[in-house]
Amino acid sequence: MSSPPKVRLVIPCLNEVKQLEWSVETCRTFLRANFPYRWEVFVADNGSKDGTAELAAALAAKYPGEVGYFTIPERGRGRALRKAWLECDADIVAYTDVDLSTELEALTKLCRAIHEQGFDLGTGSRLLPESRIQRGIKREVISRCYNLFVKLVLFTHFSDAQCGFKAASRRAVDALVPQVAEQGLVFDTELLVLGEKQGFRIADIPVRWIDDDDSRVKIGSTAWEDIKGGWRLRK
Repeated sequence: MSSPPKVRLVIPCLNEVKQLEWSVETCRTFLRANFPYRWEVFVADNGSKDGTAELAAALAAKYPGEVGYFTIPERGRGRALRKAWLECDADIVAYTDVDLSTELEALTKLCRAIHEQGFDLGTGSRLLPESRIQRGIKREVISRCYNLFVKLVLFTHFSDAQCGFKAASRRAVDALVPQVAEQGLVFDTELLVLGEKQGFRIADIPVRWIDDDDSRVKIGSTAWEDIKGGWRLRK
């Protein structure tokens, strides 16, 4: 009988010293109590200047075998995920935003879809009818407009390119991630677009999602970067 797959759950971080310990502890508590597969929580610090890297090192030392980390000087969520996903032996890799806006229960659904149902990629979706979302009208409108833009410009079928909650099989990671040019926030979109165009199966999973009122993401500039990234993919 084969052993259960190993899953690496990555938390990309940029100056998140205030939230990181809570995030790691919450993930550990959930995974230890509920997760059906072998697991590791991995902090991918990229460009932090506030002590995030030192805190990540302390958490890894406190929980050997359960928590790992690296720190790189360059910023970029895509850059961090590329390194964290490619440089490991996990059978399934995933990531969540540090604020844990998406329910962790969705991680089990994504990983089961990959391991047990034969999907190659899994993405949380805030836009399916079954999804349960709490967020302000401004973010809602921008998110829906961006995802409509992706569908119209790139002719895709997945429902939510932006949700910060995704998983991938080792086969998909090894084949697709080296092709992704994006180093920042559009990494997710490019990964899904490449996967769909090359015939990889994508599981679209409805999630419960609660907006982080303390988020430091600049909505307008982020949306503009997303749009520019989408046009680059089209070209």
